[in-house]
Amino acid sequence: MSSKKVLNTAPPSGDVAISTPELARDLQRLMLSMKGRYMREDGRGVDYAALKQSEEFKEYLVKAGALAGADPGSLDEDQRKCFFINIYNALTIHVLVDQDGLRSTVLDIPDLWQFTCYNIGGMVYSLDDIEHGILRGDRPHPSKSSVMKTFFEKDDKRAELAFPKLDPRIHFALVCGAQSCPPIQVYTPENLNRALESAAINFCTQEVIVEENQHQVTLSKIFFWYKSDFGETTRDMLMFVVQYLDEMGQSKLERMLQKDKEIEIKWKDYNWSINKL
Repeated sequence: MSSKKVLNTAPPSGDVAISTPELARDLQRLMLSMKGRYMREDGRGVDYAALKQSEEFKEYLVKAGALAGADPGSLDEDQRKCFFINIYNALTIHVLVDQDGLRSTVLDIPDLWQFTCYNIGGMVYSLDDIEHGILRGDRPHPSKSSVMKTFFEKDDKRAELAFPKLDPRIHFALVCGAQSCPPIQVYTPENLNRALESAAINFCTQEVIVEENQHQVTLSKIFFWYKSDFGETTRDMLMFVVQYLDEMGQSKLERMLQKDKEIEIKWKDYNWSINKL
């Protein structure tokens, strides 16, 4: 049976503590450096073998250890959203770097999202905890939405950090390590809204296919798994999507939405192969 694996090691007690905003900036800087040297420019591939041996990753491990003393509750909302998006993506990269021989797909790593964790502020957060508990506003995992109302259990103090309002654009920022995931980017509070808008546009223009003649739209399975995050109905979801398409795609889908006819939805196959170079 799998058990939680905490990948960051707390620094020695004698080390000088730094503020959480400063730590967040240091982690952003290191992620940008690693992205510049060991990832494709578009963020869609990582040289995990080279990254594992790099000085940048060794420095990152030290900073990741300092997360054990962080206080995410001291951050404002934009800072906290950037913090957890970046930590989610960094933790994903960390666990893939940490593998003894990289697997073919992320599905080959047992319980990747449930048991891969960081110690943040003295509490353990898995990838699922960060995504569903914090960034999705304490919403249950899609596979359990029919039997659970929240992700965290009652009295779980981590729920205090959950965002009160879900921003669906996070789904275009979180990277699970698979080829079909959004590209890796680094987010800062100063560019957060603009960067999330850009991530949504990039993802939707690449992953959404509008076929007006067939009255059909093909979508990434992210929209299937998290349909309720984008609205209560299929029409709500398409109304969300249309704003992030290119001009031609917008025109086609807007005309389709104006007709009193149900739009057929198809789902693209999801490529779970690891995004390695």
